[in-house]
Amino acid sequence: MRSALTDQKNFFDKSTPAGQTAPMVSIIVISYNTCALTLACLQSIYAQTQRPFEVIVVDNASTDGSAAAIKRDFPDVILLTETVNHGFGPAHILAVEKAQAPWLLLLNPDTVVLDGALDKLMDFATQTPDAGIWGGRTLYGDGSLNPTSCFARMTLWSIFCRVTGLNALFRKSRIFNSEYFGNWQRDTERNVDIVTGCLFLIERKNWIRLDGFTQEFSMYGEEVDLCLRARKIGLRPAVTPHATIIHYGGASQDVRSDKLVRLMKAKIELIKRHFPAPTRRIGMWMFGLWPLSRRLALTLAGSLSKNGDTKKNAGIWNDVWKRRAEWKDGYS
Repeated sequence: MRSALTDQKNFFDKSTPAGQTAPMVSIIVISYNTCALTLACLQSIYAQTQRPFEVIVVDNASTDGSAAAIKRDFPDVILLTETVNHGFGPAHILAVEKAQAPWLLLLNPDTVVLDGALDKLMDFATQTPDAGIWGGRTLYGDGSLNPTSCFARMTLWSIFCRVTGLNALFRKSRIFNSEYFGNWQRDTERNVDIVTGCLFLIERKNWIRLDGFTQEFSMYGEEVDLCLRARKIGLRPAVTPHATIIHYGGASQDVRSDKLVRLMKAKIELIKRHFPAPTRRIGMWMFGLWPLSRRLALTLAGSLSKNGDTKKNAGIWNDVWKRRAEWKDGYS
């Protein structure tokens, strides 16, 4: 990864052409085969944002015509057309090198900005400077709450609840579903452990101070690692309900073993890096039982209900369990 000092020097070497307003915020979107969604996201940015901004899109070697469509419909966008898929984290490192603004706003391509959300998020950030990282409230396309805009950190207790299924049985409980904050509707301002990358605002100086995303986290866990490192230096990430967007992600995603293997690997690595040393090994061991518990629960449910999808998902989790040699040690 580039050093913080190098990035800082490059930032201050940049200048804004005469007659143009310097952007206050660099909005970064990483695109991969989401052409229609990305275009809708960009349209909503321009329609709903008043502060001076620039948009940087990294297209991770899409094959659906995304780059050509973005270039055609949004000529002012700074478009990085890549020939390989760098993944989520490394693509942001490329984008930040092009950014000119003192604020960085990470925004997923499968989002729609509502009611001046990005301006309201900037307002919230200026009112709560100690947070250091800021997020908002996300909704699914049907207007229901998408609770994935923020999380609490993993603990031994939360892992136990995940593996045993207590978090699913008692979704509204702050005790048994602590990572999701129980039934909190994201309708109040609150400090959180983790702001997710679908809507993630950070000052560039803090991005530099933290040296950005850790490159090993190429898909899943990047923002978790960054937020937990930020908390170690005294920042207190926060979210506001006044910055609300639509985030389609997760509403209808298919479960796939390759995706789950990458997720397991990232989660194990997060435990290795951020759990206290005395609990690290038991945390890794316990979390490693999650695919097995999912397989057993889905197999039982499938046998009782004769539901084909349930049986299919049991098979996928069984494949993840069989591939545990790929994820049990994280990125080591």
